[in-house]
Amino acid sequence: MGHPEDLKYKIGLSLIPGIGFALVKNLVAYVGSTEGVFREKEKNLLKIPGIGEVNSRRIVQQNVLEQAEQEIEFISKNGIDCLFYLDEKYPKRLRNCHDAPIVLFSKGNANLNESRIISMVGTRNATVYGKELCDSFIKALSERSYPALVVSGLAYGIDVAVHKACLKYNVSTVGVLAHGLDQLYPSLHKPIASKMLENGGLVSDFMSGTEIERQNFLQRNRIIAGMADVSVIVESAEKGGALVTADIANSYNRDVCAFPGRADDTFSRGCNKLIKSNEAAMIENLEDLELLMGWETKKEMPTFIQKQLFVELTEHEQKIVHCLSEGEQMIDVISKTCEMPAGRVSALLLDLEFKGLVASLPGKMFRLR
Repeated sequence: MGHPEDLKYKIGLSLIPGIGFALVKNLVAYVGSTEGVFREKEKNLLKIPGIGEVNSRRIVQQNVLEQAEQEIEFISKNGIDCLFYLDEKYPKRLRNCHDAPIVLFSKGNANLNESRIISMVGTRNATVYGKELCDSFIKALSERSYPALVVSGLAYGIDVAVHKACLKYNVSTVGVLAHGLDQLYPSLHKPIASKMLENGGLVSDFMSGTEIERQNFLQRNRIIAGMADVSVIVESAEKGGALVTADIANSYNRDVCAFPGRADDTFSRGCNKLIKSNEAAMIENLEDLELLMGWETKKEMPTFIQKQLFVELTEHEQKIVHCLSEGEQMIDVISKTCEMPAGRVSALLLDLEFKGLVASLPGKMFRLR
């Protein structure tokens, strides 16, 4: 994580208003160190290309180091890494993007510079078709001989289906958050996020205490696109965050792929549009993506979790299975029927999914397999 004093200046640089990635690179290159930027005189800052009077004044008049020290205290207590853009562990693919974050907060054990990185995103209103695509794609990826990391946004729908499939088939996965690592939205996905820390992790460029706002979700999409070799759009309506991610990936000259859908399906229209306009290559499976990317395709024996024939269930899991034996149920109904908090029910349902006993459906519905 680096020396706390040095880290204070790195985080501090990211907090100065109006000073983005390109200007910080110029500042550090000309001054020679992050600490030096804060100690430099205004007249000398004015000589640095692109800085100008307004930014020079902002830098010398800034008051951000106290906030940076508070953030260091938070990340130290919570086992979080702070990656500065010059650090070895900082995602090298992201570093090549003009609007990359100056610092990136990371928790878990993921290799953010893995040899193959795929971003997979899509609608929050995932259909059974979309979820099955995620499952079959990740299952195939788990059988490959090469290591891979899968990135998504831990949102409802396709994003969480991607993360769940990665956990199921033991593929490393990272969730990019639109807020600090002091919270998790949606809170229903806390059990999944917790499991992801064991083989993958969470990243964000937002400080702790950041309010959850719509524009932050759009801002984090640049990290999802920038961290990866290729972005895969699974399902999307004609407008949505997944299409924003595709657009950003194209602006970075990265590969974009999309799964096609039926012409009259609302949540395939975005994918079909990307394919028609040549903004994405059409793929139907992992083999198509490997052909596009020129990746090796040697297979290994599957390591995914098989459905167990004789599963031992806890008392609480038995309650949920009994509840679902009546038919499909919403998580709120399961929570009420079983007299358990929704967060606890969510964690148990996830375990039952991994055991091959329960399937999740659109609209927070669940049923027995």
